Amino acid sequence: MDQRKRRKELSQEIRKKIIDKHVKGKGYKTISKQLDVPVTTVAHIIQKFKIHGTVANLPGRGRRRKIDDKSKRRIIRMVTKEPRKTSKEIQGELQAQGTSVSDRTIRRCLSQSGLHGRRPRRTPLLKTNHKNARLEFAKLHVYKPQRFWENVLWTDETKIELFAKAHQLYVHRRKNEAYQEKNTVPSVKHGGGSVMFWGCFAASGTGCLESVQGTMKSQDYQGILERNVLASVRKLGLSRRSWVLQQDNDPKHTAKNTQEWLRGKHWTILKWPSMSPDLNPIEHLWKELKHAIWKRHPSNLRQLEQFAHEEWAKIPAEKCRSLIDSYRNRLIAVIASKGCATKY
Repeated sequence: MDQRKRRKELSQEIRKKIIDKHVKGKGYKTISKQLDVPVTTVAHIIQKFKIHGTVANLPGRGRRRKIDDKSKRRIIRMVTKEPRKTSKEIQGELQAQGTSVSDRTIRRCLSQSGLHGRRPRRTPLLKTNHKNARLEFAKLHVYKPQRFWENVLWTDETKIELFAKAHQLYVHRRKNEAYQEKNTVPSVKHGGGSVMFWGCFAASGTGCLESVQGTMKSQDYQGILERNVLASVRKLGLSRRSWVLQQDNDPKHTAKNTQEWLRGKHWTILKWPSMSPDLNPIEHLWKELKHAIWKRHPSNLRQLEQFAHEEWAKIPAEKCRSLIDSYRNRLIAVIASKGCATKY
């Protein structure tokens, strides 16, 4: 088998030099030696020049395309209208219209057009009323001054599993090394247990973080707020007169007794649109927290809880500030998408 490296295509400049030397009476071998080009290549270029009068690439070189521009536009329209349509389905439709082409060619056509196959992003199931509420919230708050967002105490709950699903989808390994311990992710039934956390933050940093024991009910939620909200407001230096509490529409938060309890506190509550995790920047901190915990490989729930408090305290204030400084971009994105889910 020929192991020689495949040469790059000769430039127009080199081809012209070959012709110039040939016109001046130089032989094939002399030209080959002077320009470091194989003799056969020199001969081919000179022969081509004699026949076609040019050294430029001729039209029609290479294998003819299986699909014309009209079919290409038709394929692009199909997937633009229905992004989940498979190459096999497109092939079937083209076949019915008299165009025979392989599914591989269809995938290549889509790839060349920038339409690559991707896993769909998971987003909340938004109904029309959800979209309308999100759009109304965004329009109502998009021009709020920055100091308003700086005095919001963002809150939420999250569950962290001891042995979560692998957040790293790939490992670099050799063939037959799939089951070496370093290339596997340990798993146990039901994730090995989990801990629920309530947390809060503001532009100035992270506030309190509390683990939830057992199933959280509305009374438990009120207790968490009682122990942590004002303590976090003081810790984070929020304005005592104008600070605002953000919470989502979880049933524990909207229960009648919780609403009555909140009215008794005389706190200002940010009216929140349902199904809007992308509008709550604390989701970014939860993701960062989980990755930091999993990197430390906790072996039991007590250790998981300990790591959670340690890593929560390590989140830099600059990160929190950045999330709030760019908050208006989220509202603009919701308006642009007419209430649909955004990249946030």
